[in-house]
Amino acid sequence: MPDPADQNARAHAEDAGQPQRRRRRDLRRGNDELTDARTGTMPVVTPSSSGQSEPGASLTRRTSWAEAAAAADAASPVTQVPAPTRLPASAQQAGADTINAVTGATGIEMPAFRRARPTVADTIAENPMPDFVSSPGLFVKEQKPRPRGGIRGAVYKVTGGVWNLGPGPKQRQEEELGRRISRQLQGSYNTAVLSLKGGIGKTSTTVGVGLTLAEYRGDAPCAIDANPDSGDLVERALGEGIYQQSSPRTITDLLRNIESIDSLTALARYMHHAGRLHLIAGEQDPEVSDSLTAEEYLRIRKLISAYYSVALTDCGTGVTHNAMSGILQSADNLVIAAGYAVSGAKRARSTLQWLASHGYEDLARNAIVVITDKDEVSSRVDKDAIEEHLAGICRELIAVPHDRGVADGDLVTLDVLKPETRRAYKEIAAAIVDGYR
Repeated sequence: MPDPADQNARAHAEDAGQPQRRRRRDLRRGNDELTDARTGTMPVVTPSSSGQSEPGASLTRRTSWAEAAAAADAASPVTQVPAPTRLPASAQQAGADTINAVTGATGIEMPAFRRARPTVADTIAENPMPDFVSSPGLFVKEQKPRPRGGIRGAVYKVTGGVWNLGPGPKQRQEEELGRRISRQLQGSYNTAVLSLKGGIGKTSTTVGVGLTLAEYRGDAPCAIDANPDSGDLVERALGEGIYQQSSPRTITDLLRNIESIDSLTALARYMHHAGRLHLIAGEQDPEVSDSLTAEEYLRIRKLISAYYSVALTDCGTGVTHNAMSGILQSADNLVIAAGYAVSGAKRARSTLQWLASHGYEDLARNAIVVITDKDEVSSRVDKDAIEEHLAGICRELIAVPHDRGVADGDLVTLDVLKPETRRAYKEIAAAIVDGYR
């Protein structure tokens, strides 16, 4: 601060040039006033230890507002006020809701408060990040599947993939069938294919469906020829010439050495392979072909269940031969083969009624009826009448159209079948896997 001596010198210099102003100031101080109304100078009393002024002590007059404020602060210490804290966004919203409720109830208009902006921490807490580890597809934009055939496939091919219209309805249905067939299974399941009359597509259906399962499933299926009447399952899958050239091991050979089989490698010696479809041939000797009992079949089924998740059993004609009770006992679902005629539908209905009346009501209710047009009579048959005849007594009815690759009674391969026939076998395979629960 400036020295008081300097201030007094300046004051005398100013007074020398302005005598009237000096006299007016002296007159105002004549009555021992301690406060200058013009300059705002105020007296400050320094407190003593007793809180009272000593007699004869003169009051000290200060010439600065800053010094007076400092002395007042020293006399009364200031209480520290804590800084306000920001509430979380959820608490702020709750407070706002309370104020709105009070305002609506009392009719008093509350003052408007400025809503605080949520912090970054509040935003992250209220909006957690997605789990990219369990959902890696969030990082990548999903691509449309490539269309195959038709106008969509042509546009994709001409534009080099720039224009991808996606698959059409037919392709999407085919892909859905493939997903149903390839569904992962927990355990081993068995489907029995049977009929009341021979020559109506029972074995060809077993081979066609088995090859379809082998095409779409990650695990190889197994087909067992349990026909007591010299079944030809392996001949239809491999061709009669190839079967005769190979080692003709049959189900009888497997039963004879079943105790020594403890691995899939040992079991493969008694198997035949049509691509990824593994087959057990039926007995061709008429003297022993009808000797397969229910207990023997159950032993084979138990062995197969240790290595295969899906098994198809090609049964004989009828439902009363020796092994049939063991087959039905171990079956998870049934495929009833019938001819593409009204008489075939009646036989299928009779088979289902027999099953329901002999303790196999669940198998009958969940059965799949397959009507195969082997004799090309579909144009003269009312399909709606057949479906109405079988309505309500089976889970699904699937028609297989006439196809020379099936009707000739020789080798069945998927490559030579019509697209409609292949689709029918896909529908049968998907319905079979759907029944595995």
